[in-house]
Amino acid sequence: QVQLMERGGGFVQPGGSLRLSCEASGNIQRTTAMGWYRQAPGKQRELVATITIDLRDNFNYADSVKGRFIISRDPNKNLPNMVYLQMNSLKVEDTGVYYCMRRIRGVDFWGQGTQVTVSS
Repeated sequence: QVQLMERGGGFVQPGGSLRLSCEASGNIQRTTAMGWYRQAPGKQRELVATITIDLRDNFNYADSVKGRFIISRDPNKNLPNMVYLQMNSLKVEDTGVYYCMRRIRGVDFWGQGTQVTVSS
């Protein structure tokens, strides 16, 4: 069974930075996509950033985070199970629960989520 564990959430002031990590365990062979989603109170879950794995990695970002957030895989080829989200210039509206997602053999797996709170 595939499990995803997010780490790195917390409280930060506007303009600050946080780095989220997601560790996958289990059989992750044939991963075709991985990414981050978030859900703010009273709102639906929305895409933040994704990597689609093809002949090369294809990156997709929500317009609201372009230029501020960076999604990446671990450069260490021995750690294919790690994905990160570097969040810079954080805004109050970035507050929410951030979920890691990994698509394996056509099935989407989700983590439990980590809270990010941006407030002064």
